[in-house]
Amino acid sequence: MKNEILIHLNDPKQLEKLYRNNKGLFRREFSALYPTLKGNTLADFWNERLNYDGDQINLRAGKELLFVIIAALVAGVIAKLPALLNIDEEFFYTRNIGFIVFPALTAWFAWKSKLSTGKIAFIISATLAGLIFINFLPNVGLRDSIVLSCLHLLLVLWSILAFAFVGENRNSVEKRLGYLSYNGDLIVMTTLILIAGGILSGITIGLFSLIGLNIEKFYFENIVKFGLPAAPILATYLIQTNPQLVGKVSPVIARIFSPLVLLMLVIYLVAIIYSGKDPYNDREFLMIFNALLIGVMAIIFFSVAESSKTAQSRTEIWILFLLCIVTIVVNGIALSAILFRISEWGITPNRATVLGGNVLILINLLLVTVQLYKVISRKANINAVGKVISFYLPVYSAWAIIVTFLFPLIFGFK
Repeated sequence: MKNEILIHLNDPKQLEKLYRNNKGLFRREFSALYPTLKGNTLADFWNERLNYDGDQINLRAGKELLFVIIAALVAGVIAKLPALLNIDEEFFYTRNIGFIVFPALTAWFAWKSKLSTGKIAFIISATLAGLIFINFLPNVGLRDSIVLSCLHLLLVLWSILAFAFVGENRNSVEKRLGYLSYNGDLIVMTTLILIAGGILSGITIGLFSLIGLNIEKFYFENIVKFGLPAAPILATYLIQTNPQLVGKVSPVIARIFSPLVLLMLVIYLVAIIYSGKDPYNDREFLMIFNALLIGVMAIIFFSVAESSKTAQSRTEIWILFLLCIVTIVVNGIALSAILFRISEWGITPNRATVLGGNVLILINLLLVTVQLYKVISRKANINAVGKVISFYLPVYSAWAIIVTFLFPLIFGFK
């Protein structure tokens, strides 16, 4: 996007087209470029325009808002299918929870990215394949291989959403990092919407209870379940049409949380030694340890995605570098623990999944750490780190596909 802005800097029509195609990305990239463009009449105009828009919330009626309303209604109906069709809730939600929201978000970005017919057909085919496969797995309860398939199907759907998000620019580093930034913004905005919805729900239930009407059960069964899937859909609409809402919040969160997470990890590793906890023989502790690893990885990726938009101080780069080093230590402990458990008690679906995931994460962390070291040594810039992360993302998608579609068959649905 930066190169396209520079190329069309003196072409108002082309700049307007770039802006309308992706308002959020245009705003971020233009803001990063503007300090070098001051004095250019058109650049100054766009700076004033974007800053002026930043003080308003755009909720204009139109095709986009209509899409959001229809998508939210469809998602709500899907969420209520167990009650409407008398389907077992545990069976339905464990296997189909991802199909409540992901298809709507994927459709949004496929429409906004103006994908070709072939790519749309691929998205529909891949989504249907996942839907049919997961629902035709044997109903033998919460067996490990089936639970893992259900969980990793969410990552497959997340990957399909990424495919729609990047559009025709599949190899664009900016678009892939933009997808990571979108996920961070989505978490922030969805959380705010859910908090507001929770406050509204509490007030509503409280007011009705004052007049002697207990609507709590009805409200949660019919209003909350129906409206909950609308939160990420509405959040996506707000992020795309009003990028200023979280455009300044996300970088601040990344900068605040990176050093805090680094401090927490160091203290946690010391506390493990002091407490005598043993990840080699404590299965639950090892699971929590791996969940912590995934969470820290997500924070590193989000921080790098945000760092690639603006100039970063050496202190911030050092924090990311040290965070990667400590996370590699955490990953090494988890990896050695799972190898020990496999050597002692054999391979299982859970152990195979954790082993494969840890190996992939370790390789990714090492690549990112090397690039961060080059940035510190002034042999590369932060964009090189973003490039490593962006081009490694399909590796996670491939692993998710293997666990989702092959593990139940390999391990005989155990």
